[in-house]
Amino acid sequence: MILDQLVQASQQRVQKVPVRERVKRIQQARKMATPVLSFEAMLAQPGLQLIGEVKRASPSKGLIAAEFDYLQIAQDYVAAGIDAISVLTEPRYFKGQLSYLQAIAQTVSVPTLRKDFIVAASQIASARIAGASAVLLIVAILTPVQLQAFITLAHELNLSALVEVHTTAEIQLAVAAGARIIGINNRNLKDFSVNFATSRQLRQAVPAECYVVAESGIQTATQAQQLAAAGFDAMLVGETLMRAPDKGQAVMQLRAGVRG
Repeated sequence: MILDQLVQASQQRVQKVPVRERVKRIQQARKMATPVLSFEAMLAQPGLQLIGEVKRASPSKGLIAAEFDYLQIAQDYVAAGIDAISVLTEPRYFKGQLSYLQAIAQTVSVPTLRKDFIVAASQIASARIAGASAVLLIVAILTPVQLQAFITLAHELNLSALVEVHTTAEIQLAVAAGARIIGINNRNLKDFSVNFATSRQLRQAVPAECYVVAESGIQTATQAQQLAAAGFDAMLVGETLMRAPDKGQAVMQLRAGVRG
């Protein structure tokens, strides 16, 4: 299963870092006073917000961007009026780097999200040190105890936690763990197939007090309008924007008719 491979690779990355260094990162992150842009304040704005993703590759699609000027991509997104930027930092399957996130966070004027397969507290601390505004936490790869601890740590470090779910049961686990932002992924992480209907089917199971984000498989303005009508606060779009020759135009096309 692809998800098992991704999690194993993430665990191996963490284990290669000495325990002392992992503890040091958490301590450093706790001491940081530098503010980060609020991811939740972005979600609170009227209309359907657009989170554009910066990624070079994926396990299902292979290499997406042979030429990968990640800073220029981020700047093009911002120039087109994007609301936040998600940065893939997983190196093996997505060809990402934490340094991409750090450089983008230092350059752009919108919140940034670290998108990775987070299995350790030190990864959350590293995101804070790199300047991220939020981290992705995937319910399917964490125990309830880990999920609650990671959400708590993220909030302690002034980070938002986008908690990703795929089923009603996972929504319930996320809410019980203290999630304030629920991300409904249209992609099945077992086989990486995409069903756009998943997010709309699960939307009503998310409590009203939570922000809700639709992820994956969003390609057209019509789909964006459907998400807005269903009450989503934001949509996270990756491949559609990354493959667009004119990323600014692609952003504006997706946003057509969905702003408050």
